[in-house]
Amino acid sequence: IVEVADRLQDVGCKAISIHGRTRAQMYKGSADWKPIAEVKNNARMYIPVFGNGDVNTPEAARIMRDEYGLDGAMIGRASIGYPWFFKEVKHYLKTGSQLSPPTMEERVQAARRHLQMAIDWKGEKLGVFETRRHYTNYFKGIPDFKEYRMKMVTSDAAPDVFAAFDEVLEKFGNYQFV
Repeated sequence: IVEVADRLQDVGCKAISIHGRTRAQMYKGSADWKPIAEVKNNARMYIPVFGNGDVNTPEAARIMRDEYGLDGAMIGRASIGYPWFFKEVKHYLKTGSQLSPPTMEERVQAARRHLQMAIDWKGEKLGVFETRRHYTNYFKGIPDFKEYRMKMVTSDAAPDVFAAFDEVLEKFGNYQFV
């Protein structure tokens, strides 16, 4: 990996992002950041090196930066249905403290906006279908939520999903996330 990164730098790459999992691992197992750090700590390497894989907490991003010496972290699955993750990481890296989780109203507002943007971009059918996978994370941790999640992920019509959002806000509006 060090030799490949060297060659990429030599042909003009201005930065490199390396995932800590092999192709055979796919999404299973733990990412190994050590080989990424070997690339960064190569005396010849002068371009920024970003790490990827298992950055699912603000603390993980800090470890990647401070303990492995990487220039940054690529964030993927942790942000699916949870767009606040980027703000939380940025705040943690700056202050060392955790932000409070988003409120139910903020979650519903984001889910609504997400669905509407998907509809505006791809049409109702595809927009409704493609946003389904995000609702689990928008509303993760709420007890007795299955009925509402099922409405969101089985409906083919946008008005039904928006109505489910209204129901969620009415029923769980005061829920406190921890």
